[in-house]
Amino acid sequence: MKRSPIVRIATMTVLATALAAGCAKKPQETAPVLPSGGGDFSETDITETISGPVRVPELKTIYFDYDRYNLKADQLPTAKANVGHIDKHPEWKQIVLEGNCDERGTEEYNLALGDKRANAIADYYIKLGVPSSRVVTVSFGSSRPAVQGHDESAWKFNRRVDTLVNK
Repeated sequence: MKRSPIVRIATMTVLATALAAGCAKKPQETAPVLPSGGGDFSETDITETISGPVRVPELKTIYFDYDRYNLKADQLPTAKANVGHIDKHPEWKQIVLEGNCDERGTEEYNLALGDKRANAIADYYIKLGVPSSRVVTVSFGSSRPAVQGHDESAWKFNRRVDTLVNK
């Protein structure tokens, strides 16, 4: 069936209008709304919460053996020193322990191993007096290597727990 040019133009116009109406607009980003009133909540609190945990020079990385999550004897002084620094800084509201692995193993296995490493350090910090309410653990598995490479010279630096803080 042959349509007249007017019908074709009208049909194309209707389709174009429908497509244009169906396209979603990108939402505009807005600044966070601060609470009004006299509470003790400030814009600085929001900025720090959004920015996430930060590294501080006092807190050192703790390293692990391949396929292990127990705290090694040669890492005990580092862990104890970290606790000493945490004790001296009550303004560090939250201690974030990030468990990491080298690239070997499946993603699921490495996430679980990173979690075990972070929790092993959390247990040690708590045993030495850090309040458990200040300690949070997270595992990144092998997704955040500290050193690029595909041999032991890189892997030994990727089997670790980094201690960060939320101020």
